[in-house]
Amino acid sequence: MIHVFIVEDHAIVREGISNLLGLSTDIKVIGAVASAEEALSEVPAAKPHVLLLDMKLPNMNGVELIRRLRSTNDLPPTLILTTFEDDDLLLDGLRAGAKGYQLKDVTLEQLLVAIREIAAGGTHINPAVTERVLQGIGKTSASSYLSAPPLTERETHVLRLIASGYSNREIAVALAISEGTIKNHVSSILAKLGVRDRTRAVLRGLESGLF
Repeated sequence: MIHVFIVEDHAIVREGISNLLGLSTDIKVIGAVASAEEALSEVPAAKPHVLLLDMKLPNMNGVELIRRLRSTNDLPPTLILTTFEDDDLLLDGLRAGAKGYQLKDVTLEQLLVAIREIAAGGTHINPAVTERVLQGIGKTSASSYLSAPPLTERETHVLRLIASGYSNREIAVALAISEGTIKNHVSSILAKLGVRDRTRAVLRGLESGLF
């Protein structure tokens, strides 16, 4: 059973998510609060497998909550629930330690998939959100980008497919090579970018102007 804790300040959204997740046979909501302060008090003891986090919270936003929980080693694998207006907070949340992001208007099945991926130790990337962030970063001066790391052309292609939400198996099919080879490419990408997972690889690629 996957234990989920929800931090969302809008009561109707919080209760709606809780009720929908209750329809699943393998996911249980063990806590739901309206503020970061409540989350700081309850999350460490609850020890959820996944934290569903809204970024725009009263008094203390989701980014600061992630940082505070991480500073005490109490940060669970975190899935950011975002809107298209939260690009800056989204990027800051990923930098702080979140494992992925999903739009608030996704279907129940998409949300369940994201929760299961995060709970299993993976990451979750919503390609629609990535595209929006890309558009925003594209308006920024190129001089503000970090130096692009030395990825090969194939590795850059693989990273772009990751940013589009493709799994290793789907990338292997798209490029007509083995899944094992894709795993090797992903490992090389993570090592070169100096990151520990796919979400941070995409974030690093965004910041470096690789896309």
